[in-house]
Amino acid sequence: MAALPPARHLLRAKDLADARYAEPLAVADLAAAAGLSRAHFSRAFRQAFGESPHVYLLTRRLERAASLLRTTDRPIARICFDVGLNSLGSFTTSFTRMYGRSPAAYRAAYPPAADYALVPGCVLRAYGRPQHRTFREDGADGPVIG
Repeated sequence: MAALPPARHLLRAKDLADARYAEPLAVADLAAAAGLSRAHFSRAFRQAFGESPHVYLLTRRLERAASLLRTTDRPIARICFDVGLNSLGSFTTSFTRMYGRSPAAYRAAYPPAADYALVPGCVLRAYGRPQHRTFREDGADGPVIG
Protein backbone atom coordinates (compact mmCIF):
# COMPACT_ATOMS: atom_id res chain seq x y z
CA MET A 1 0.00 0.00 0.00
CA ALA A 2 1.46 3.36 -1.02
CA ALA A 3 1.81 6.08 1.58
CA LEU A 4 -0.57 8.98 1.13
CA PRO A 5 0.95 12.43 0.83
CA PRO A 6 0.46 14.65 3.88
CA ALA A 7 -2.65 16.77 3.83
CA ARG A 8 -2.32 20.37 2.71
CA HIS A 9 -3.11 21.70 6.19
CA LEU A 10 -0.14 19.79 7.63
CA LEU A 11 2.12 21.16 4.93
CA ARG A 12 0.88 24.65 5.78
CA ALA A 13 2.01 24.16 9.38
CA LYS A 14 5.34 22.69 8.27
CA ASP A 15 5.93 25.65 5.95
CA LEU A 16 5.16 28.00 8.84
CA ALA A 17 7.81 26.27 10.97
CA ASP A 18 10.32 26.51 8.11
CA ALA A 19 9.66 30.18 7.43
CA ARG A 20 9.30 31.51 10.97
CA TYR A 21 11.56 29.21 13.01
CA ALA A 22 13.30 32.22 14.61
CA GLU A 23 10.05 33.52 16.08
CA PRO A 24 8.61 32.22 19.35
CA LEU A 25 6.46 29.53 17.73
CA ALA A 26 4.76 26.84 19.79
CA VAL A 27 3.01 23.65 18.74
CA ALA A 28 -0.27 25.45 19.41
CA ASP A 29 0.66 28.05 16.76
CA LEU A 30 1.40 25.34 14.21
CA ALA A 31 -1.84 23.54 15.09
CA ALA A 32 -3.76 26.79 14.58
CA ALA A 33 -2.14 27.23 11.16
CA ALA A 34 -3.31 23.74 10.26
CA GLY A 35 -6.78 24.37 11.68
CA LEU A 36 -6.59 21.42 14.07
CA SER A 37 -6.61 20.90 17.81
CA ARG A 38 -3.16 20.61 19.34
CA ALA A 39 -3.50 16.92 20.17
CA HIS A 40 -4.95 15.92 16.79
CA PHE A 41 -2.36 18.05 15.00
CA SER A 42 0.54 16.46 16.90
CA ARG A 43 -0.71 12.95 16.09
CA ALA A 44 -1.31 13.73 12.41
CA PHE A 45 2.03 15.53 12.04
CA ARG A 46 3.96 12.64 13.59
CA GLN A 47 2.14 10.16 11.37
CA ALA A 48 2.80 12.21 8.21
CA PHE A 49 6.40 13.30 8.83
CA GLY A 50 7.78 10.74 11.28
CA GLU A 51 8.56 13.19 14.10
CA SER A 52 6.67 15.45 16.45
CA PRO A 53 6.10 19.11 15.53
CA HIS A 54 8.29 20.19 18.45
CA VAL A 55 11.20 18.03 17.27
CA TYR A 56 10.76 19.27 13.70
CA LEU A 57 10.90 22.92 14.80
CA LEU A 58 13.89 22.30 17.05
CA THR A 59 15.69 20.52 14.20
CA ARG A 60 15.11 23.50 11.88
CA ARG A 61 16.49 25.85 14.52
CA LEU A 62 19.56 23.71 15.16
CA GLU A 63 20.26 23.33 11.44
CA ARG A 64 20.19 27.10 11.05
CA ALA A 65 22.41 27.51 14.11
CA ALA A 66 24.93 25.06 12.63
CA SER A 67 24.97 27.07 9.41
CA LEU A 68 25.55 30.31 11.32
CA LEU A 69 28.33 28.71 13.36
CA ARG A 70 30.08 27.64 10.15
CA THR A 71 29.69 30.88 8.22
CA THR A 72 29.66 33.76 10.72
CA ASP A 73 31.67 35.05 13.64
CA ARG A 74 28.59 35.88 15.72
CA PRO A 75 28.83 34.92 19.39
CA ILE A 76 27.27 31.57 20.21
CA ALA A 77 24.76 33.16 22.59
CA ARG A 78 23.63 35.56 19.85
CA ILE A 79 23.14 32.64 17.45
CA CYS A 80 21.09 30.82 20.07
CA PHE A 81 18.67 33.74 20.33
CA ASP A 82 18.74 34.51 16.59
CA VAL A 83 17.37 31.06 15.76
CA GLY A 84 14.49 31.39 18.21
CA LEU A 85 15.80 29.54 21.26
CA ASN A 86 15.59 31.12 24.70
CA SER A 87 18.13 29.20 26.78
CA LEU A 88 21.83 28.91 26.02
CA GLY A 89 22.06 25.81 28.22
CA SER A 90 19.23 24.03 26.41
CA PHE A 91 20.69 25.11 23.07
CA THR A 92 24.10 23.68 23.94
CA THR A 93 22.59 20.41 25.17
CA SER A 94 20.32 19.98 22.13
CA PHE A 95 23.07 20.97 19.70
CA THR A 96 25.52 18.52 21.28
CA ARG A 97 22.97 15.70 21.05
CA MET A 98 22.27 16.43 17.39
CA TYR A 99 25.80 17.14 16.12
CA GLY A 100 27.93 15.16 18.57
CA ARG A 101 29.90 18.19 19.77
CA SER A 102 29.26 21.48 21.50
CA PRO A 103 28.60 24.61 19.43
CA ALA A 104 32.10 25.91 20.24
CA ALA A 105 33.74 22.63 19.19
CA TYR A 106 31.57 22.52 16.06
CA ARG A 107 32.66 26.04 15.09
CA ALA A 108 36.32 25.22 15.77
CA ALA A 109 36.12 22.33 13.30
CA TYR A 110 35.48 24.75 10.43
CA PRO A 111 37.65 27.54 9.02
CA PRO A 112 36.94 31.02 10.40
CA ALA A 113 34.13 32.88 8.67
CA ALA A 114 36.62 35.54 7.50
CA ASP A 115 38.22 32.89 5.26
CA TYR A 116 34.99 32.74 3.26
CA ALA A 117 34.92 36.48 2.65
CA LEU A 118 37.67 36.67 0.07
CA VAL A 119 37.39 40.12 -1.41
CA PRO A 120 40.01 41.39 -3.88
CA GLY A 121 42.21 44.21 -2.61
CA CYS A 122 41.12 46.58 -5.39
CA VAL A 123 37.49 46.24 -4.24
CA LEU A 124 38.45 46.82 -0.61
CA ARG A 125 40.34 49.97 -1.59
CA ALA A 126 37.52 51.30 -3.78
CA TYR A 127 34.82 50.76 -1.17
CA GLY A 128 37.07 51.76 1.71
CA ARG A 129 37.46 55.28 0.41
CA PRO A 130 35.21 57.97 1.88
CA GLN A 131 32.08 58.43 -0.20
CA HIS A 132 30.78 61.63 1.39
CA ARG A 133 33.46 64.26 1.53
CA THR A 134 33.11 67.23 3.82
CA PHE A 135 35.23 69.54 1.68
CA ARG A 136 34.78 70.88 -1.84
CA GLU A 137 37.45 69.97 -4.32
CA ASP A 138 35.59 70.39 -7.54
CA GLY A 139 33.02 73.08 -6.84
CA ALA A 140 31.61 75.28 -9.61
CA ASP A 141 33.68 78.24 -8.39
CA GLY A 142 36.90 76.30 -8.66
CA PRO A 143 39.19 75.20 -5.86
CA VAL A 144 39.48 77.40 -2.82
CA ILE A 145 43.11 78.28 -2.18
CA GLY A 146 44.13 80.09 0.74
